[in-house]
Amino acid sequence: MDVNVPDARILPSSTALPASATAWRGRQIFWTVVLLAVVFGAVPAAITATGSSYLAQIAITAMIFVILSASLNHITGTAGLLSIGHAAFYGIGAYAAALLSTKLGLPFIVTLPAAGLIAAFVGFLVAMPTMRLVSIYFAVATLGIGEMIYVILLNWVDLTRGPMGIRGIPPIELFGWQANTLLSRYMAVAVIAVVCVWVLHRLTHSYYGNALRALREDDQCADSMGIDVVRLKVEAFVVSTFFAGVAGALLSHTSAYIAPDNFRFMESILILAMVVVGGMGSLPGAVVGALFMIVLPEALRDIGDYRMIAVGATMFLSILLLPKGMLAEGASLAFVRRAFARGWTTMSGGTPVGWK
Repeated sequence: MDVNVPDARILPSSTALPASATAWRGRQIFWTVVLLAVVFGAVPAAITATGSSYLAQIAITAMIFVILSASLNHITGTAGLLSIGHAAFYGIGAYAAALLSTKLGLPFIVTLPAAGLIAAFVGFLVAMPTMRLVSIYFAVATLGIGEMIYVILLNWVDLTRGPMGIRGIPPIELFGWQANTLLSRYMAVAVIAVVCVWVLHRLTHSYYGNALRALREDDQCADSMGIDVVRLKVEAFVVSTFFAGVAGALLSHTSAYIAPDNFRFMESILILAMVVVGGMGSLPGAVVGALFMIVLPEALRDIGDYRMIAVGATMFLSILLLPKGMLAEGASLAFVRRAFARGWTTMSGGTPVGWK
C-alpha cells in the first residue's frame, strides 16, 4: 500500500474525498461524543438509578471483553494470524495481578501494567518459535499453548492454589482512591477500556497498521517489499497479549476471586466470535461484537433455556447476512480516511500524503 501519491484524483470512488473534510471530522467527533456519553453517562446513570449489582457486573464484564476483543482483533483481524488461545494470556494477566497484590501487597497502579508486561513476555516466548507457522498451523499451536497454560494454572497448586482459585484480591485503588462501590468499579474499568481502545485505534489506523494489513494480505509480497515480516508478527502478538493481560488484571481487581475455569478454551472461542461477528479487522466492529455477545445473552435471560438457542440463531443469521461483520473493515477504514481527509492536502514541503 503506497502512502505517497501524486494526485488524490487517482483514488477509486470508494475512497474519494468528501465534499467537506470539516464535516467528516465533525461527524467523527459527534459519534465519539455519543459513545462516551453512553459509556460515562447513560450506563452510570442506570447503575445509580437501579442500584443493581447485576447490571453493574454486566457493564464491567462488557468493558473487560471490549479490551479482549479489540486486542485479539489486532493480531487476528489486522495482522491475519488466527489465535485461538487468547484466554490463556487473559488468565496470565489475571493471576499475575492477583499474586502480586495478595502475596507482595503491590498496589493496583503497579499490578495493572505488570500484569500486561508479564502476559506480553509470555506472548513473546510463545511467538518466537511459532511465528514462522502459517494459517491453521499457527492456530493449532496457539490452541495447544492455551491448553498448556490452563493446565499449569490448574495444577500448580503451590502458586495458583489450583482449582480453589485465589480469593481476597484487593479492589482497584489509585492514589488513595478506592473503588469500593459498584459505580466506582465500573467507572475505573470503563476509563481503562477507553484508553486501551484508543491506543489500539492509533496503532491500527497508522502506517504501522497498514504494514500489518500487508502481512495479512500477502506476507511474501510484504517481505519482498522490505517489510520485516517475522518482527512485525512478533510485535503484533506481543501488543495483543499485553492488552489481554491488562484485561485479566481488571478481572482480578473487580471480582476479588479468580479460578482456572475462567480461562478455558471456550473463553478463547467467545472472544474470537466477538471479533468475527463484529467484523474481522475492524476495531469498531470488535467493540460492537464484544458488547453484542455479552449483552444479548443477558437481555434474553427471561426466556430461560431457549436463550442460547436464540443467541446461536442470531449469530448464525448475522454471519449469514453480514459475512464481513456488523461493522466491516472496509467501511471502518473508509470512515477514518474521510475523517482525516485533510491528510490529502499538500504539506508545506510540497509532498502530498495519505493512503492509496
